[in-house]
Amino acid sequence: MALAALVLCKTLFVIRLYGLIKRGAPKDLAKASGSVSKGVTYSFMQAMMPHNKESAYLHLPTYGAGIIYHAGTLLSLMAFVWFFVSTFFVWPTPKIVALICCVALAGAACCGIALFCKRIIKRELRALSCADDYISNGLTTLFQLLTACYFVCNHPLPYYIVTTLFFLWLPIGKTRHLLYFFAARFHLGFFYGRRNVWPQ
Repeated sequence: MALAALVLCKTLFVIRLYGLIKRGAPKDLAKASGSVSKGVTYSFMQAMMPHNKESAYLHLPTYGAGIIYHAGTLLSLMAFVWFFVSTFFVWPTPKIVALICCVALAGAACCGIALFCKRIIKRELRALSCADDYISNGLTTLFQLLTACYFVCNHPLPYYIVTTLFFLWLPIGKTRHLLYFFAARFHLGFFYGRRNVWPQ
């Protein structure tokens, strides 16, 4: 089930990626006065630092939790591939690696729970939130938690059920920013680099 969900997830992402590529780069008719390549590099690097964002520097613990949370999702996706490969080739996960991954994912999941609670408690965030925000956060956090458990407990059924749900939701919920994040940062860098606004 999880593999079928992953294939469907990848197919939808490929379709979305094709749509983005088909639209092409932003069309700016103004005369270029800066460097697009420098602007795009700045967009992905320095512009992502909290002191260069509109309000992230005011919420550094939340910013840090978000970084850890996203890193945990990446680790969980890599772990899924490893679980499949190690089962197919009968390669057991070294105990020290399993323990490190388990602790790292537990920490990332704790960050996810903290962000989920903050969204509920803070009135401003609650006003901006919709069902998608809660579902995406909840599924991703559960995916990380069960991945951590699978490293040490090896109970496949709950892990693969949640993984299936996560892969099915990934391309249709706000989690699809896995793809659109890169397109958005490229477009920003293209525009502000060409207009000689970035790098500052």
